Amino acid sequence: MIDFENELKKFHPSLEVQDAEEAIAQHDLADMIDLIVKTVKEGEEAQEYTVQ
Repeated sequence: MIDFENELKKFHPSLEVQDAEEAIAQHDLADMIDLIVKTVKEGEEAQEYTVQ
């Protein structure tokens, strides 16, 4: 049987959209474009070293 009192103690309300945006913006997360640009630059640098 479900213990509703215990379940209510574990409940945490979800962030509102505004709060979620702020929480996400505070983290410095790389998106896919950042990762692709980094990979291309690393590839170009590696190619420069092998060509010379």
